[in-house]
Amino acid sequence: MKKMWFLALAALIAVLFVLNLLLGTVHIPFRDVLSILLSPPAPAGGGGASVFSGIIWSSRVPQALTALVAGAGLAVSGLQMQTVFRNPLAGPSVLGISNGASLGVALVVLMSGSLGGVALSRLGYLGDVAMSLAAIAGALAVMGLIVWVAQRVQSGVTLLIIGVMIGYLANAIIGVLKFFSNEEDIKAYVVWGLGSFARVSGDQMVLFVVLMAVLLPLSMLLVKTMNLLQLGDAYARNLGLNIRRARSLVILSSGVLVAIVTAYCGPIMFIGLAVPHLARALFRTSDQRILMPATMLAGAALALLCNLIARMPGFEGALPVNSVTALVGAPVIAAVLFRKKE
Repeated sequence: MKKMWFLALAALIAVLFVLNLLLGTVHIPFRDVLSILLSPPAPAGGGGASVFSGIIWSSRVPQALTALVAGAGLAVSGLQMQTVFRNPLAGPSVLGISNGASLGVALVVLMSGSLGGVALSRLGYLGDVAMSLAAIAGALAVMGLIVWVAQRVQSGVTLLIIGVMIGYLANAIIGVLKFFSNEEDIKAYVVWGLGSFARVSGDQMVLFVVLMAVLLPLSMLLVKTMNLLQLGDAYARNLGLNIRRARSLVILSSGVLVAIVTAYCGPIMFIGLAVPHLARALFRTSDQRILMPATMLAGAALALLCNLIARMPGFEGALPVNSVTALVGAPVIAAVLFRKKE
């Protein structure tokens, strides 16, 4: 039965990936999409075929690949957080790592116009790179603080509360920065905060996919550790597990995944929170050897679905990804709350 679910998820990902290439504001027939994928990109200015080729290679393929790996990364991060804290409502943003990334971007974007006199949104590619680097720096700074605290605090609940407080502190600083910033900088920051899989293209997309292709398999190395953590601290300690070290490693893995995804795509909500519950409901197991790859596949499928809905024909441009993920993820979280047995 579990093999059938794995095959079904893999087939669903393939179908959704193809639909992401086919559907959009510009209709491209399946035959043309297939011929474009099997041939090198056409030069610009060469007629209709080259226009379709440009749309596929410069927009739809990067978006689909970005959504696929970002969804997988956020889902795995959410599973790791829920396992460490044994809390079904824990997610990638629970420790304030996403807030740290947002603070890093806010410091660069909201202060660029005030101090440098030039809005970062006007710098094009350089501005995007600066925002990505700022997000990584902010997320890694908060993650380093959390790992340091995790090695000195025994209680997972205490660590959870500290993470939430760090998130509130980051949001407070962002609010102050907004108050003293000009409208153009605030708009650029708000647009970044809506989240988008369309922001990554070209060399950035290649680097992002390569990073996630390295990080996701590395996260699989923590499967045994996460299985032991599920048993409880006392039992895991009796089996020889160093609780503080194990908790720090899992938090580090989750934090790096969130930092990279947030840096490239902005803060993407609900996927990391909802997908682990979907995987548990489908596979009916708590064994991380099954849940980890299942969550990875389900996260990739859900992200592709959300990206598809955001770009459906009839919408001018694209809907914010967070609006779509909330519509999909919120009912899942509500169902968990109603079905949870006290």
